[in-house]
Amino acid sequence: MNSTMRRALVVASAVAAAPGAAEATNGYFSHGWGTKSKAMAGVATALPQDTLATAVNPAGMAFVGDGLDLGVSFFSPSDRGYTANDDFVSGNPLLSSVTPGTYTSSLDWFVIPSFGYNRVLNERMTLGIAVFANGGMNTEYEDRPVWENFTLPIDPKGTLTATTPTGVNLEQLFVEVPFSYKLNARHAIGIAPVFAVQRFEANGLEPFRAASLHPDSVTNNGHDWSYGGGIHIGWLGRPTDRLSLGASYRSRLWMTEFDEYKGLFADGGDFDVPAMLNLGLAFEATPTLTLAFDYQRIFYSDIKAIANPNDIAIQSCFIPWAKSDICLGGQAGLGFGWEDMDVFKLGASWDYDAAWTFRGGVSYASEFAPSGQALFNVLAPATIRWHFTLGATYRHSAKDEFNFSFAYMPEEELEGQNPRITGSQTGSVFMEQRDIELSWTHRF
Repeated sequence: MNSTMRRALVVASAVAAAPGAAEATNGYFSHGWGTKSKAMAGVATALPQDTLATAVNPAGMAFVGDGLDLGVSFFSPSDRGYTANDDFVSGNPLLSSVTPGTYTSSLDWFVIPSFGYNRVLNERMTLGIAVFANGGMNTEYEDRPVWENFTLPIDPKGTLTATTPTGVNLEQLFVEVPFSYKLNARHAIGIAPVFAVQRFEANGLEPFRAASLHPDSVTNNGHDWSYGGGIHIGWLGRPTDRLSLGASYRSRLWMTEFDEYKGLFADGGDFDVPAMLNLGLAFEATPTLTLAFDYQRIFYSDIKAIANPNDIAIQSCFIPWAKSDICLGGQAGLGFGWEDMDVFKLGASWDYDAAWTFRGGVSYASEFAPSGQALFNVLAPATIRWHFTLGATYRHSAKDEFNFSFAYMPEEELEGQNPRITGSQTGSVFMEQRDIELSWTHRF
């Protein structure tokens, strides 16, 4: 192993050791990886621009050359929370209302590091490593037990009443080791094993213990860890000098279970990372202007803890001898009700002169869940649909570049009602976000 590769692994280890701060943009996936891509709304399938390109398409590493990228993102889900309307009608046999009002989560800024390295082995092959945060979700309602008004007939002493502030924290960190192979001068394929680690914590969900198959593994159990991985494959082709096409597929990442929360997540604490498909094209409209388009599909519906609905009748789950798979922790237990997400990304890159390149982009995502699924999504209000981005690169020398990206995600709201649990009460969840990223690119 040469000295450059050793230094790259040292940096990668340092980044991997840093906390993976939670974010939620396209569901809980980031809108892009790598500063240049993020400045163009995340397009990268057919337009690799740095060594983080493998996060979208490992075949792109065949065209980025020797180099490394070190970046840091300052992410702010600055306005996320829920509104519970004062329209509850008494008489619901299961639970009571959510305390009326509008409440926002604290913890407005997160620091998210990233690292990428690529080495050209010969005229056909490259080998690299990338460390990045794939996404996550975080809420913390300070001094606010969201379900403090929930009352249970089987709990006259109130031992299942929420008394601690409600919130969850899901952090995810990913390491890819991409290998690319050029079939010829215009076409390349890539493959990357993906290693993943997750950390999760939940608080303030005491009322749901009574509806769980594992009541001691629902809430207030501190941080729990999950490990696993999968495979990422891709192709990138340049049929003409001006047109590039790309496609990639990252498999489901098979993770160990969250044992401390097996009574919360469906299927006994299983929380795999969903598969991701990317299709893209890039077109050099002029010698200085490049346009790119990506389509992304995230298969949330394959993960029961994410996709199972939470607007189901679970009255039987409060009777110890009548519990079944529809109870929390069961295969059909309550989830977040998310659907597969389709994301459409459009970006542009303009080489202003030899020193400066400017970028911009916009993306749009399908709605993450139907309106009736708002109850559990108080914990994860991943409502964002639009991303507006811009950024720039300054080439300090032939070997060093400094990059900047900014993304604004305007507030989106999901309104809904869950008559089977909170009766007539209506409400909504909402979120607004900003992301600023700075990075350094070095070419060998």
